[in-house]
Amino acid sequence: MDHAKLAELQGPDSIFSGLSLQDWADVAGRAVQINFVRGKELLSQGDAGDSLLILTEGTARVSMLTPNGREIVLAYAEPGAVLGEIALLDGGERTASVTATSAGSALQLGRNALRDFAASHPDFAWSLMQQLARRLRTADQTIESDRAYASGPRLARYLKRLIRKDIETAQRVELSQTELGNFAGMSREHINRQLKSWEESGVISLEQGRVRVLDAGMLEDISESEG
Repeated sequence: MDHAKLAELQGPDSIFSGLSLQDWADVAGRAVQINFVRGKELLSQGDAGDSLLILTEGTARVSMLTPNGREIVLAYAEPGAVLGEIALLDGGERTASVTATSAGSALQLGRNALRDFAASHPDFAWSLMQQLARRLRTADQTIESDRAYASGPRLARYLKRLIRKDIETAQRVELSQTELGNFAGMSREHINRQLKSWEESGVISLEQGRVRVLDAGMLEDISESEG
């Protein structure tokens, strides 16, 4: 993937948002390209966070294991995604695993390489601090907002965060109802009742225990309601 495409794919939440093409060339020059096959574990929960990945081709699943051994899917990553940056920055263990859901490639950037890049690019270092501050603010707002929402709107908000597009352009959540309940902090019984109600209303469909969003607009309305 060329540097212009990498720059274009960076969303506002990326720590590399706003880098110039020359900056991207510098980042790529400090990184190592890795290739992977489907099913390869790219980052492992509990490991030391000594590097980050910038996905350049393929897709990956970000998930975590609960203490009882249940896997909870947190997100799906596509080209341009930056993975593992928090553990890299704070030196702690990885809190989630990243598993390839297709063959692909990524740029692997080590801690020393990122430190050297930040030292030689003061604007990036300042931008990084701003980005982390925004993430902290967003996390605080999300916690407070979720507390204020009734269970139905709260579940809708979690579904919105987890939906992905499949080849038929509908949106789905690759979580079982039990996993979704764990993720949203709701009982399985409560999840079942709410999902059945939405299925009857045509908002979602349930397919082999998975949730497919049929009416994203209605889900948006529910998520913003007061319950």
